[in-house]
Amino acid sequence: MPLSPRPIEIESPDLSRYRAGNSGIEYVWSFAAAAPGPHVVVTALTHGNEICGAVALDRLLKSELRPAKGKLTLAFMNVAAYQSFNAVEPSAARYLDEDMNRVWDRKVLEGPRSSRELRRARAVKPVIDTADLLLDIHSMTHASMPLMLTGMAPKHLDFARRVGSPALLVRDEGHAAGSRLRDYARFADPGTPPIALLVECGHHWARDTVEVATETLWRFLAASGILPDQEAAPWLIPPSQRQKTVLVTHRITATSEDFRFLNDYSGLEIIPRAGTVIGRDGATTIRTPYDNCVLVMPTRRFARGQTAVRLGRFEE
Repeated sequence: MPLSPRPIEIESPDLSRYRAGNSGIEYVWSFAAAAPGPHVVVTALTHGNEICGAVALDRLLKSELRPAKGKLTLAFMNVAAYQSFNAVEPSAARYLDEDMNRVWDRKVLEGPRSSRELRRARAVKPVIDTADLLLDIHSMTHASMPLMLTGMAPKHLDFARRVGSPALLVRDEGHAAGSRLRDYARFADPGTPPIALLVECGHHWARDTVEVATETLWRFLAASGILPDQEAAPWLIPPSQRQKTVLVTHRITATSEDFRFLNDYSGLEIIPRAGTVIGRDGATTIRTPYDNCVLVMPTRRFARGQTAVRLGRFEE
């Protein structure tokens, strides 16, 4: 399915000023307060073509915000892929060798495999290994409403509700192709305190996506308790829109190179009847498993072993 052209409304920030970092890791900046508190980590550019997070972190760094307690770390992740971005083929900058959001498994990180994304993940791993709260900022191929991917553990859902934005929360187990950063073991374990959330802020290059990324970032920091009171106050007011939750029950992974949807789904469509055919994977028919099935983040780039769509239902 060809990608629909869409104008690039976001100006890519020049990150060269951040290269040195101040943490011993390039493009990673940390600021510690004298008072004890959580280590809050915010990551952007896990995918190099998802610019909104880079803009949000650039704004925050320029504001010279410092935590009142604990520690704040801001990390530009796959900068090498980001630097390959061009407006003619913008999606190609997602990664260089492999998806950096599928390598967050200890066996992979500590194993013999090598790629530019893995080398970068290994470089930033010491920061991730000390995070108490982590927000990973992303955007989407489709012009779909923003959503927060929380994982399945109640601790993540509870904190996402404290953040208060975006209005849609999605509980899911991740991808068969590999572990996302938010699924890294220390976050995924429901019996341990560390929490990670992944926000999908809207279409990759829409202007509004930057504003969603910025608001979510500030609300996350306010909910963490590390901000000075006067900085936190505006972001502790609940948004006007009440949050809803979708529970993902089925993850549809392409098993062939001939996967196709029967309609041009952009995400969050509600299919009224169970058994409705939504796509085909080679000779296999893909049907909805129950009434009022929600399609979550259908892809337009089909590949064997990759998630094609997630199926879920709204929870009360």
